[in-house]
Amino acid sequence: MPSYFCPTWITFPAIGDPSIGFISIAQNTILPFALARVFWTYHTPPGITRGRHAHYKLEQILIAITGEIKIQTENRKGEKELFILNSPERGLYLPPHYWHTMEYSTHALQLTLASADYTEADYIRSYEVFKNGSDPE
Repeated sequence: MPSYFCPTWITFPAIGDPSIGFISIAQNTILPFALARVFWTYHTPPGITRGRHAHYKLEQILIAITGEIKIQTENRKGEKELFILNSPERGLYLPPHYWHTMEYSTHALQLTLASADYTEADYIRSYEVFKNGSDPE
Protein backbone atom coordinates (compact mmCIF):
# COMPACT_ATOMS: atom_id res chain seq x y z
CA MET A 1 0.00 0.00 0.00
CA PRO A 2 1.28 3.48 -0.79
CA SER A 3 1.73 5.92 2.10
CA TYR A 4 1.04 9.69 2.03
CA PHE A 5 1.36 12.46 4.62
CA CYS A 6 -0.62 15.26 2.99
CA PRO A 7 -3.69 15.56 0.74
CA THR A 8 -2.83 13.74 -2.49
CA TRP A 9 -4.60 12.86 -5.73
CA ILE A 10 -5.34 9.16 -6.20
CA THR A 11 -5.99 8.06 -9.78
CA PHE A 12 -8.17 5.01 -10.30
CA PRO A 13 -7.81 2.85 -13.40
CA ALA A 14 -10.52 3.51 -16.00
CA ILE A 15 -11.39 0.40 -17.97
CA GLY A 16 -13.45 0.76 -21.14
CA ASP A 17 -13.85 3.35 -23.88
CA PRO A 18 -16.28 6.14 -24.82
CA SER A 19 -18.39 3.85 -27.01
CA ILE A 20 -19.37 1.51 -24.16
CA GLY A 21 -18.56 3.47 -20.99
CA PHE A 22 -16.07 2.93 -18.19
CA ILE A 23 -15.58 1.18 -14.88
CA SER A 24 -13.07 2.30 -12.25
CA ILE A 25 -11.81 0.10 -9.47
CA ALA A 26 -10.69 0.92 -5.92
CA GLN A 27 -8.84 -1.99 -4.37
CA ASN A 28 -6.37 -2.26 -1.53
CA THR A 29 -3.37 -2.45 -3.88
CA ILE A 30 -3.87 1.22 -4.85
CA LEU A 31 -5.43 2.57 -1.65
CA PRO A 32 -3.13 3.96 1.07
CA PHE A 33 -5.16 2.16 3.76
CA ALA A 34 -7.28 -0.95 4.21
CA LEU A 35 -10.87 -0.07 3.34
CA ALA A 36 -13.23 -0.29 6.33
CA ARG A 37 -16.20 1.92 5.42
CA VAL A 38 -17.88 3.49 2.39
CA PHE A 39 -20.43 6.31 2.49
CA TRP A 40 -21.85 8.86 0.07
CA THR A 41 -23.07 12.44 0.30
CA TYR A 42 -25.81 13.72 -2.02
CA HIS A 43 -28.59 16.30 -2.47
CA THR A 44 -26.42 18.98 -0.86
CA PRO A 45 -27.77 22.35 -2.02
CA PRO A 46 -25.31 24.67 -3.78
CA GLY A 47 -23.95 27.32 -1.42
CA ILE A 48 -23.93 24.98 1.60
CA THR A 49 -20.51 24.28 3.13
CA ARG A 50 -20.12 20.82 4.65
CA GLY A 51 -17.26 19.25 6.53
CA ARG A 52 -15.78 21.83 8.89
CA HIS A 53 -13.85 19.20 10.77
CA ALA A 54 -10.69 17.09 10.87
CA HIS A 55 -9.96 13.62 12.20
CA TYR A 56 -7.46 12.33 14.74
CA LYS A 57 -6.84 8.99 12.99
CA LEU A 58 -9.24 8.48 10.08
CA GLU A 59 -7.91 8.46 6.52
CA GLN A 60 -10.31 9.09 3.63
CA ILE A 61 -10.49 9.27 -0.14
CA LEU A 62 -13.17 11.59 -1.51
CA ILE A 63 -14.47 10.99 -5.05
CA ALA A 64 -16.92 13.07 -7.10
CA ILE A 65 -19.00 10.39 -8.81
CA THR A 66 -21.01 13.16 -10.53
CA GLY A 67 -20.82 16.93 -10.47
CA GLU A 68 -18.09 19.06 -8.96
CA ILE A 69 -16.92 19.31 -5.37
CA LYS A 70 -14.57 22.02 -4.09
CA ILE A 71 -12.53 20.88 -1.12
CA GLN A 72 -10.50 23.31 0.97
CA THR A 73 -7.89 21.70 3.20
CA GLU A 74 -5.78 23.23 5.96
CA ASN A 75 -2.99 21.76 8.06
CA ARG A 76 -2.17 22.84 11.60
CA LYS A 77 0.47 25.27 10.29
CA GLY A 78 -2.32 27.17 8.51
CA GLU A 79 -1.28 26.07 5.01
CA LYS A 80 -4.40 25.88 2.82
CA GLU A 81 -5.00 24.17 -0.49
CA LEU A 82 -8.03 24.06 -2.79
CA PHE A 83 -8.87 20.86 -4.67
CA ILE A 84 -11.60 20.49 -7.27
CA LEU A 85 -13.07 17.03 -7.71
CA ASN A 86 -14.90 16.58 -11.01
CA SER A 87 -14.01 13.10 -12.30
CA PRO A 88 -14.90 9.64 -10.99
CA GLU A 89 -11.42 8.48 -12.08
CA ARG A 90 -9.66 10.60 -9.46
CA GLY A 91 -10.05 10.95 -5.72
CA LEU A 92 -8.54 13.12 -3.03
CA TYR A 93 -6.71 11.35 -0.20
CA LEU A 94 -7.19 13.15 3.14
CA PRO A 95 -4.86 12.08 5.95
CA PRO A 96 -5.60 12.67 9.62
CA HIS A 97 -5.20 16.18 11.07
CA TYR A 98 -6.35 18.09 7.98
CA TRP A 99 -9.26 20.48 8.47
CA HIS A 100 -11.53 20.29 5.42
CA THR A 101 -14.65 21.86 3.99
CA MET A 102 -16.62 20.85 0.92
CA GLU A 103 -18.95 22.75 -1.43
CA TYR A 104 -21.04 20.90 -3.99
CA SER A 105 -22.42 21.72 -7.43
CA THR A 106 -26.04 20.89 -8.23
CA HIS A 107 -26.52 17.10 -8.37
CA ALA A 108 -23.00 16.35 -7.07
CA LEU A 109 -22.55 12.91 -5.57
CA GLN A 110 -19.54 12.31 -3.32
CA LEU A 111 -18.31 8.81 -2.53
CA THR A 112 -16.02 8.47 0.48
CA LEU A 113 -13.70 5.54 1.18
CA ALA A 114 -12.67 5.45 4.85
CA SER A 115 -10.02 3.61 6.85
CA ALA A 116 -12.19 2.95 9.92
CA ASP A 117 -15.73 2.52 11.12
CA TYR A 118 -17.54 5.66 12.31
CA THR A 119 -16.67 6.88 15.79
CA GLU A 120 -17.60 10.36 16.99
CA ALA A 121 -14.50 10.47 19.23
CA ASP A 122 -12.29 10.62 16.11
CA TYR A 123 -13.82 13.92 14.92
CA ILE A 124 -12.18 17.28 15.66
CA ARG A 125 -15.18 19.56 15.31
CA SER A 126 -13.71 22.65 17.00
CA TYR A 127 -11.38 24.72 14.83
CA GLU A 128 -9.62 26.00 17.95
CA VAL A 129 -8.92 22.45 19.18
CA PHE A 130 -7.66 21.57 15.70
CA LYS A 131 -5.29 24.54 15.59
CA ASN A 132 -4.12 23.83 19.15
CA GLY A 133 -3.03 20.37 18.08
CA SER A 134 -4.10 18.53 21.20
CA ASP A 135 -5.00 14.87 20.72
CA PRO A 136 -7.33 12.95 23.04
CA GLU A 137 -5.79 10.69 25.65
